[in-house]
Amino acid sequence: MHNDTIVALATPSGSGAIAVIRLSGKDAIAKASKCFKSVSNKNLEKQATHTIHLGHIIDNDRTVDEVLVSVFKDPNSYTGENVVEISCHGSSYIQQEIIQLFLRQGCRMATPGEFTLRAFLNGKLDLSQAEAVADLISSDNEASHQIAMQQMRGGFSSEIAKLREELLNFASLIELELDFAEEDVEFADRTQFKALIERIVFVLKRLIDSFAVGNVIKNGIPVAIVGEPNVGKSTLLNALLNEDRAIVSDVAGTTRDTIEDEISIGGIGFRFIDTAGIRETEDVVESIGIKKTFEKIEQAQVVMFLVNSQFLALGDEAIKTVSIEIEKIKNRFPQKQLLVILNKIDQITDSDLADITSALSSETSTLIPISAKTGFGVEQLTNKLLNLINTGALRNNETIVTNSRHYDALLKAFEEIQKVQYGLETDLSGDLLAIDIRQALYHFGEITGEITNDDLLGNIFANFCIGK
Repeated sequence: MHNDTIVALATPSGSGAIAVIRLSGKDAIAKASKCFKSVSNKNLEKQATHTIHLGHIIDNDRTVDEVLVSVFKDPNSYTGENVVEISCHGSSYIQQEIIQLFLRQGCRMATPGEFTLRAFLNGKLDLSQAEAVADLISSDNEASHQIAMQQMRGGFSSEIAKLREELLNFASLIELELDFAEEDVEFADRTQFKALIERIVFVLKRLIDSFAVGNVIKNGIPVAIVGEPNVGKSTLLNALLNEDRAIVSDVAGTTRDTIEDEISIGGIGFRFIDTAGIRETEDVVESIGIKKTFEKIEQAQVVMFLVNSQFLALGDEAIKTVSIEIEKIKNRFPQKQLLVILNKIDQITDSDLADITSALSSETSTLIPISAKTGFGVEQLTNKLLNLINTGALRNNETIVTNSRHYDALLKAFEEIQKVQYGLETDLSGDLLAIDIRQALYHFGEITGEITNDDLLGNIFANFCIGK
């Protein structure tokens, strides 16, 4: 299957200025040469690698398009095979005509991710680097792009590979001891081995802990905007997005369904969810919206509870009512980050604001006064949201795990390494230590691709786009 020549559109489908059609395989250059006529009568097969040639794609005597053809000869190509990339005009008709022409030449349509799969099989990328290619394509903010670039360069896999190599060296010495069991000799220095295991435990803990940050960076951080009707939730959403995304009205209960949109703050994606106002109502449609509000709070990582400061300025009873509501949210969703937002502060006096802040400070340490209508305090709010996410590792260019498959393998490797550590502390026999070490090595190998199978590769590369 991996010996044939594959072809696919490498740029998004549809019309555009140009499109790129990619071929890869042993016969890629030969097949392209049959359909390409250089303006200077060059033979494509005799051209040097990494060269570009102007000419026409010819179907028998018919000229399909004027194109630029890039030639990459194995092993110095993305896939490690002969690769040809044809830059043609972006007409959908032209794209399909050229692809159909190569199919008639004996090429096969590439499956999703097959070019990158071939790069992995030919040793151009390890498995974690190959997965980072998909993450790079889907990155939609600075942070996710930075992490994907680091992993594609091999930052994560080189760290794992180094640990695996050191562990493998000690494993070999312990296996050697088993061959000389009757002589009762030790080839593996137990003191050095304990130090290595401690270092591996430290690194694995750091990588496992980084997934909490990596996962939210990769998928965006869901933030639910909740509160009673007419406190300014939709106005705040519009202010955060800097556009009129949600309908704003003085009529309570305007938002009947959730409205979602995403923006990047400090290079991190935040997905804001404007929810229906929470109140007692007999309106069937509004009741459904309120039910969805609680569902969205369950899904959110951060909850912004919006309060009308004009109501709080009415006195102690109003403050008490809001305090009870804050307590309800904290009790119902104890694992959520809660920000209490005092909105409409442009409608109250500084003295009232000081009294309200003092009264509610015991309820929450994250009290933020804003005016969503005028924009006052919105920048302070976005800075607070950013501070909730521990981006120190990102700023320090440390390795951050974003892939759930890697996270699962790291957890399993950590479990086995802990067994090895316990075995060293209790003077476990070498044969039993070797079993746990082999299992840890297996899980390390799963990450970088030393250990793999067709089902795993199928699941990984099926999520790629065709042409990559």
